[in-house]
Amino acid sequence: MKLKKGLLIVLEGIDGSGKTTQARLLAGALRRAGLEALSFREPTGGRWGREIRKKARRPDSLTPEEELILFLKDREEDVARNILPSLRRKKAVILDRYYFSTIAYQGAKGLSRERIRRMNERFAPRPDLVFILDVDPARGLGRIKGRPKKEPLFERENYLARVRRIFRSFRGRRFIHLDGSKDKKEIAELIQRRVMRLIHRRR
Repeated sequence: MKLKKGLLIVLEGIDGSGKTTQARLLAGALRRAGLEALSFREPTGGRWGREIRKKARRPDSLTPEEELILFLKDREEDVARNILPSLRRKKAVILDRYYFSTIAYQGAKGLSRERIRRMNERFAPRPDLVFILDVDPARGLGRIKGRPKKEPLFERENYLARVRRIFRSFRGRRFIHLDGSKDKKEIAELIQRRVMRLIHRRR
């Protein structure tokens, strides 16, 4: 199966929402369907992404504005090196976090959501679909408590409650809100069905 044009699918949600699992399952399903599918994660493993992860290990290591600048630099690199070239080659691109996370996480710290959106959309291509997995912050944090590397800059329940509210406020034909507390196979089927429907409409 060939795509007529590149496809950009984004998985979003607070920490522990299950988006990383769903990004992996979606990429596998698309490949089994015969599509060229690539999966990327933000923050990336590049220079700026590594800096973000390093700083995230200490609470209050960055101001919200400094966080925003680092995320923008990391995303500009990701768009230039990975996302746009893949879309131009008519591949399916799956992103585990994108600029909606920046709007939600830095917006929850008081920065203007509209300003963040404008700054990103100057260079970042808009996605075809955005799946937002919604979970209670306590449940999300419970899912990730065994992770070897903690990120106290972001992983705080009261803060994630504000982030969640912003994620839940996204509306429009591209946004699909799903209950992230459901069984992962059930969620995967919903996501994959919606993506395949879009693909078939474009053929």
